[in-house]
Amino acid sequence: MASDPSRNIHYDPLPLTGEEQHNALYNAPPSPDPHLTTFHTPDMRATDLGGSDLALPSGAATPRFLGAALYDDPTLRPRESFASSYHTGNSQPASEYNSSVYALNDPNERFQGGYRDDPHDTYYGGDPNAMPMSNVGQSRMLEEKRAVYAAPAAKSRKKIIILAALAGLILLALAIVIPLYFAVIRPRMNSSSDTDSASDKPSTTGKPNTPQNRIVTGGDGSVITMEDGTKFTYRNPFNGTWYYDPEDPFNNGAKAQSWTPALNETFNYGVDTIRGVNLGGWLVTEPFIAPALYEKYHSSSPVAIDEWTLSQNMRADTSGGGIGQLETHYKTFITEQNFAEIAGAGLNYVRIPIGYWAIETRGDEPFLAHTSWQYFLKAIQWARKYGIRINLDLHALPGSQNGWNHSGKLGTIGVLNGPMGYANAQRSLDMIRILAEFIAQPQYKDVVSMFGIINEPQAPVMGQNSLASFYLEAYNIVRNAGGGTGASNGNWISLHDGFLPRTQWVDVLPNADRVALDSHPYLCFGGQSDNPMSSYQNVPCTTWGGSVNTSMANFGLTVAGEFSNAVTDCGLWLNGVDLGTRYEGTYPGTNPSQAIGNCSEWTDWTQYDAATKTAIKNFALSSMDALQNYFFWTWKIGNSSVTGKVESPAWSYQLGLQEGWMPTDPREALGACGNASPWSPPLQSWQTGGAGAGNIPAAASSSYPWPPATLSNAGAVSLLPSYTPTAAVPTLPPPTFTAPSGSTATPTVNVGNGWNDPSDTASLMTDIQGCTYLDPWVNPSTPPPALCTVGAGGAPAAAPAITPPP
Repeated sequence: MASDPSRNIHYDPLPLTGEEQHNALYNAPPSPDPHLTTFHTPDMRATDLGGSDLALPSGAATPRFLGAALYDDPTLRPRESFASSYHTGNSQPASEYNSSVYALNDPNERFQGGYRDDPHDTYYGGDPNAMPMSNVGQSRMLEEKRAVYAAPAAKSRKKIIILAALAGLILLALAIVIPLYFAVIRPRMNSSSDTDSASDKPSTTGKPNTPQNRIVTGGDGSVITMEDGTKFTYRNPFNGTWYYDPEDPFNNGAKAQSWTPALNETFNYGVDTIRGVNLGGWLVTEPFIAPALYEKYHSSSPVAIDEWTLSQNMRADTSGGGIGQLETHYKTFITEQNFAEIAGAGLNYVRIPIGYWAIETRGDEPFLAHTSWQYFLKAIQWARKYGIRINLDLHALPGSQNGWNHSGKLGTIGVLNGPMGYANAQRSLDMIRILAEFIAQPQYKDVVSMFGIINEPQAPVMGQNSLASFYLEAYNIVRNAGGGTGASNGNWISLHDGFLPRTQWVDVLPNADRVALDSHPYLCFGGQSDNPMSSYQNVPCTTWGGSVNTSMANFGLTVAGEFSNAVTDCGLWLNGVDLGTRYEGTYPGTNPSQAIGNCSEWTDWTQYDAATKTAIKNFALSSMDALQNYFFWTWKIGNSSVTGKVESPAWSYQLGLQEGWMPTDPREALGACGNASPWSPPLQSWQTGGAGAGNIPAAASSSYPWPPATLSNAGAVSLLPSYTPTAAVPTLPPPTFTAPSGSTATPTVNVGNGWNDPSDTASLMTDIQGCTYLDPWVNPSTPPPALCTVGAGGAPAAAPAITPPP
């Protein structure tokens, strides 16, 4: 209803004609004018979803990519489209092309040997059978000649003196030049070449007690041996260099590309462009990204539709590998080689989704606890090795921040909403605190340089004020863990727009220190069209470009945390397991007679012709140029176990590179929208940790107190279930390192203890003894229990249980 402000969900337009708008989708609206600052696209209602055949729990949020409309019943909230129209991007200055450093000397042509004319040597090259050199002033051939022939008549004394003088000068010159060459000239040539170019010849450590054949760095063409013994050739045409020394595992000397600052150099946000990709579906699984995991349990009861039900099925399937199948997925879906390929693709950042179960699980939560953290530690090591920075994305919170399958459990929204909304938020802030303390340690902060504290919270359900209160509390937690405000303290913080216009966040946290605003623009989840791919080339430019420029100027760093090449909702389980597609008229609530076409023309990438690939590439380039700082969703889509191939090709950067519809050099996107410099850097000083950073006015802070006074669908927070800080903190363990094989050195590596701020001694939020709590995923319409005050306050807070270093 127009009077319901929670229905003002915004969508990105499609280039439909008037006739197509009429015929595209049952009740589908016309594409809004992309020049409008706001627009509303009504979509299906919850009652159009059908009956219980969807197997959604009562009060559940609708699937990941459902549509725009919210339920008329305020207690039932469906999922809006993943899209938002308030996302744009940044271009890198053209001078970036001039910053590459190329080799001026071919290392293969350098003089590698030494001179072999020392008269004191008895043979060449150490060969005992070689002919020895004659002594200075003598000639072996001349002595043989004299033995046969009589001595010639004496020549003039003057000529002999002249010849002797010349010979002496030559010998003197050689005596000076040769040592000078080896002592000064040649080392300088080598040093200059090593500095000015990324040599493809690997380097050894040169350390005492270190095997001299152990390679610790290299460039394009060098061979990498992974921890399982598998080898691959590193390909990086952009003069990137990898670096990894097991005796110096925190060395940040690697460089992804010549134009990207090395990890031990300053990344100048707003000037240096974030060209990133997500590692979606890895440590938080999704059916459309890793379909083979879910296809195995497609006929089970319950059907695996999210990681919760997938974990339940795996735990019951002991003969098939049990819950350990998830670790097999972690081990194989993303490997070290992927990080090398990402650097070689010209990308410099990865966004890695992670679930709260990497830290802990409680009660009947079936998730595999702790294991994914071990693979995130591997990700840090691999990213460090190839010079790639990480945006840690907390993708799933206890109780779910959006009710979609990628939050761990498809169902209700339980953070800042409903009777458990406050308790779940308390627990979520603990998860943020534990992660923030770990990544703020000096060993990790230059690699994990950005922290997305919550993925896609449902602000229209929670209310912006409640979400802003949560953001401010989380901001203070992260800053305190990093040692306070200032350019050298802690990590950048990424705040999702909550599906609200970016302009609504400009004055919420004024002067916040190093905060980026994250939006996820997609075109594919509204009205559908059978227009050719070529017709979409300029849509990102006209839809997103202007609003990003405005946001970069008014808010600060503006990032597209997710976007893809999809312009239709075609793809196996893209909308959720067995939920069909709007394009084919099989999506819940659509009219089958209004189907647009067959999805195979979009998903069967084996049939793409050259023109189609060019059109997709042009769309990708326009998206990159318009969005400026971005993370493509996602690096990899796994093969279906049924068809044996990728079934959602518009979402795979890796497949696009292999098949030719993604740019091999993302800098090619510069100027794709017709303006090579749409926003003029730099960011304001306070936006990057400079003067005034962190000085949030008291008025702004008081506007967003924690906790907020009331919560959506719950009422007064003072009357809701809450936790008390009396439990030990499950501090995240650091990685372990071993000395390389053959080394006689005993490295002493400080891996940290997982807790950057020793003054933070608050304990973990947990149940108040004697109180009864509702299920964290309870239906938001459930009345809160009677207020429990038994044991309120609990025992005195204990110091965090710090995990000792190995």
